[in-house]
Amino acid sequence: MRRKVYTKDQILKAAYELIAKEGFGKFTARNIAKKMGISTQPIYLEFKNMQDLKNTLVESIMTDLHENVFPVRHTDDIIVDLGLNYINFARENRNLYVALYVDEYGGGQMVHDFSYDYFKENVSKDPKYADLSENYIKPLHDGIWITVTGIASLMSSGIIQPSQEEIIELIQRAIEMILNVKEPEKVFDNY
Repeated sequence: MRRKVYTKDQILKAAYELIAKEGFGKFTARNIAKKMGISTQPIYLEFKNMQDLKNTLVESIMTDLHENVFPVRHTDDIIVDLGLNYINFARENRNLYVALYVDEYGGGQMVHDFSYDYFKENVSKDPKYADLSENYIKPLHDGIWITVTGIASLMSSGIIQPSQEEIIELIQRAIEMILNVKEPEKVFDNY
């Protein structure tokens, strides 16, 4: 009798569905195997350990965000669009958003680095921001990250429900405030 072979992609799909529904708190080989109706053996044949699976999963999600979520245009401002897309992702994928951006699961720095690299790459291509120095890009990223994370968290918990126009205005104000600081690199020195 031939044994069924489970692929890396099938395991990643099951792991994704698990964290999208339950977060990383239930992220165990046993729970993923149970979801798939298999033993844990195929998981450990495809991945060195659970951290390897977690890192591969987060990288896969970041690739999806990079290719399909963050590039969506809503306005003529790339930074506003990135903020809106982040907030929309949080609103439409509450459990996954919390798992990636709020809960501590051991990959927070990877998510932050991805965010910064993506932000820097796209902002530097936009003629409106192409001349900004690193002294402005990093504080601009950090300030917008704080702004949109605050909005996304408050919205996903049901505390506020601003319109898209109000969100755009909040993001634009944050951009203007940071760009008008004389020494922006010192804005987030203590954080």
